[in-house]
Amino acid sequence: MVLNKMTNGGGTVREKRPTVMKGISFLFILIAVVVGLIFAASTLRSEKGPKVAQDAPVPISVATISADIAATFSLAETYTGMAEARRKSQLGFSTGGRIQSISVDVGDKVKAGASLARLDTRGLNAQLLAAEASVEETRAAHALALNTVERQRTLQSQGHVSQQRVDEAEAQANTGFARIEAAKSQADTLRVQIDLARITAPYAGVVTQRMSDEGAIAGPGAPILELVETSVLEARIGVPAANAARLTPGTLYTLRADTGPVQAKLRSVTGVIDPTRRTVMTVFEISEPGVLPSGAVVRLALDRDVGEDGFWVPVKAMSAGVRGLWSVYVAEPDADRWRVAARPVEIVHSEGDRAFVRGTVKPDDKIIIDGLQRLTPGMLVIPRDSVRAQADADG
Repeated sequence: MVLNKMTNGGGTVREKRPTVMKGISFLFILIAVVVGLIFAASTLRSEKGPKVAQDAPVPISVATISADIAATFSLAETYTGMAEARRKSQLGFSTGGRIQSISVDVGDKVKAGASLARLDTRGLNAQLLAAEASVEETRAAHALALNTVERQRTLQSQGHVSQQRVDEAEAQANTGFARIEAAKSQADTLRVQIDLARITAPYAGVVTQRMSDEGAIAGPGAPILELVETSVLEARIGVPAANAARLTPGTLYTLRADTGPVQAKLRSVTGVIDPTRRTVMTVFEISEPGVLPSGAVVRLALDRDVGEDGFWVPVKAMSAGVRGLWSVYVAEPDADRWRVAARPVEIVHSEGDRAFVRGTVKPDDKIIIDGLQRLTPGMLVIPRDSVRAQADADG
């Protein structure tokens, strides 16, 4: 190593210089790096693109159902109505008066003929006593007139009186009889008024309203109680005319309510179309007491055949396409393998988790019903018939 002396303010500093050996070492390192780069570049140029696996992909096992093409399908339609009491009455007195007693309250169940309320009838009872006394009076007068007729006839036979006297006595007797009937009619009228001063249940039912209390003055015809029949309910349901024509009066049908199925007999079909709803009113009788409360909503389900070609598939077997179109995947035979193929379909009707569709699917095509997110057209698959899926598709 050669040291050069440098003077700096009177001091001496030695300067280091590179030797020949270090220069040769640096040259060898540089040559090695260049050779490595050249080798790497030649290796990359010799390769023709990325490596691709040469093994074929393993087919995916998928559940399938066979396409069952049909010319029609059965459409279950539901119609809603209300179950109401066949009879509901607001009960009152035919004549006015002071209410003496009301023996029932809201919610009470009563039998037919039970006494529910009564007016104060003391005045009517007094009038009835007077009318009955008048009847007895007229009967006594009539009996006297009959005796007079007998005496006059005896005297006439002896030649003591004329026929005129006999006729007059008979007329008096007939007048007495008429007076008896008039007095009896007056008494009967008062009895009817006393009877109408009491409200009785016209049928078995439950009291749903009470409009007055004891001591109030009831006007003629003013409602005092409301009674609803509980032994028979009527369900009135509007049905389209085409379906109403298929119903048979007197037949038992199953209605659906929130409490479960209810058996009801079809009593009548009006045959007149409601101009606002465009339906025909049907009336069903629900005769099982207590099975359903009045005012409950009931539904009638009827099947209707629709003439459309197509087949049922689970909704999960359909894949949404562009522009609102749908498609299903089928397992299509390819030599001894199966490949995924897309078939466009159109939804005709959907209900619940299944849909009736039509499209380019052929009878007995194997429709894939699960794992659609893993599939693309052209993939290899192994179809596996799904009995449960077939049952779901058939409903």
